Amino acid sequence: QVQLVESGGGLVQVGGSLRLSCTTSGRTFGWYDMGWFRQTSGKDRECVAAIGGGWSADNTYYADSVKGRFTISRDNAKNTVYLQMNSLKPEDTAVYYCAARGTRPRSLSTNYEYDWWGQGTPVTVSS
Repeated sequence: QVQLVESGGGLVQVGGSLRLSCTTSGRTFGWYDMGWFRQTSGKDRECVAAIGGGWSADNTYYADSVKGRFTISRDNAKNTVYLQMNSLKPEDTAVYYCAARGTRPRSLSTNYEYDWWGQGTPVTVSS
């Protein structure tokens, strides 16, 4: 069982920035695909960014709504994936979840393809 712990959420004003972190307990972190998802009340969990593991470490995915504003990165030495969020908008308000799976040649953005999930960290963008 892989445990994921998110941190870095909070309250920020419109236009501000936050950096989310997700640290995992897995021993083979470098071979995990990692994703950041968000969810608001009554809506499905959507992938905002994801990054491949292993031979696919150069593969990334960004939702259209965050392209140019969010950046996903990983530090395999620290078993950590980051989500740098800039130019935040009120519509970015959500609970953000980190997810992991063993790397596989499947879409990075599909939530049911991920095996392990963090507990979520709330992000509120105030206007």
